[in-house]
Amino acid sequence: MGLPFVPQGEPEVIPFETEGEGQWITIKLKDGSVLKFKVIITGVIKLGNDPNTGIPIYAVQTQGVTQLVDIPKNLIKKPGKGTHSVT
Repeated sequence: MGLPFVPQGEPEVIPFETEGEGQWITIKLKDGSVLKFKVIITGVIKLGNDPNTGIPIYAVQTQGVTQLVDIPKNLIKKPGKGTHSVT
């Protein structure tokens, strides 16, 4: 094994624009539920440069968004009075 990888340079937040965002992935679960999921890019940070090649190293911050498309009625629980008692 080699030495630990340590980027050269100071971390820097990089402004960004996106193209083609909005691609939803449909997830069909075995319980009959159908979800949609997409990833939104929330930030880009340049960590520095690879000490061996000089190539920039970036970290991309993301957030997942889940949308419920179809949920079988038998999976929906009726709201109850709760399990906590107030004294």
